[in-house]
Amino acid sequence: MKEIREKAYAKLNISLDVMDSRADGYHDMLMVMQTVTLWDDIHIVLNSEGRMSAASNLRFIPADERNLAVKAAIRFFKELGEENTGAHIDMQKRIPVGAGMAGGSADAAAVLRGLNKLYDRKFSLEKLMELGADVGSDVPFCVMGGTALAQGRGEILSPLPPMPECSFVICKPEFSISTPELFKKLDACPMRRHPDTQGIIQALEDGDLVRICRRMYNVFEDVDDRRMRSVGEIKGALLDNGAISAMMTGTGSAVFGVYEDETAANKALEAMEGLCPFSCVAKPVSIEN
Repeated sequence: MKEIREKAYAKLNISLDVMDSRADGYHDMLMVMQTVTLWDDIHIVLNSEGRMSAASNLRFIPADERNLAVKAAIRFFKELGEENTGAHIDMQKRIPVGAGMAGGSADAAAVLRGLNKLYDRKFSLEKLMELGADVGSDVPFCVMGGTALAQGRGEILSPLPPMPECSFVICKPEFSISTPELFKKLDACPMRRHPDTQGIIQALEDGDLVRICRRMYNVFEDVDDRRMRSVGEIKGALLDNGAISAMMTGTGSAVFGVYEDETAANKALEAMEGLCPFSCVAKPVSIEN
């Protein structure tokens, strides 16, 4: 019986810009993305009967093809030409759901990486990312990991220099935010500003954390939505507790602050723990493929 364990790393948006609407109903995106040391544990056990199943410590997580991890396994075996091979995928979830941290996509990416290792790295990284794009827009980035510029729906990726040494304090309020709903609201309102994406890229090349932080921005924070007031309150609390900068990730609802060192981040975490039901400290991380 073949089996493997793989970590599914969460992502943060260091910047998020939305460009034009597309004919396929999606939007062109321009984002700087970063994997961090908050992860789900994925355990994959193969079977020869073609059974595909999943389980999680969260009861509401679906166990069928609605689960991106299951969808990724099916796509992998189809490409491999072994559609009679099945797998059971056990997911110990730590990444908060509905947070804008690509938890489901991270799980799918971990399944692709894990299966590829079980099959002696049959597919290249580029091929795995291509398979991931068939599963979900964030999956290719979660396969690759590290620091990257994401364009298109998020599947066109360019590796960037790694984030300078820093720590993130990540806080998720009780509510989640629907991604399609937020896109509709964004389309209905004028954007007040855009992140300085090229400035962030240059600051990454220079290894200048403060310059990166000065240019961070998420255009979804401009949306006319009452929940953005709570997002703003969390950002303010992070800044009051020493963050260089703070921003919502993805379409939310998680918010993170950037700190120069782990000591400052842990001190801020103590102050934030009573404000949000989920909070943690994480650091930038790259992924071994």
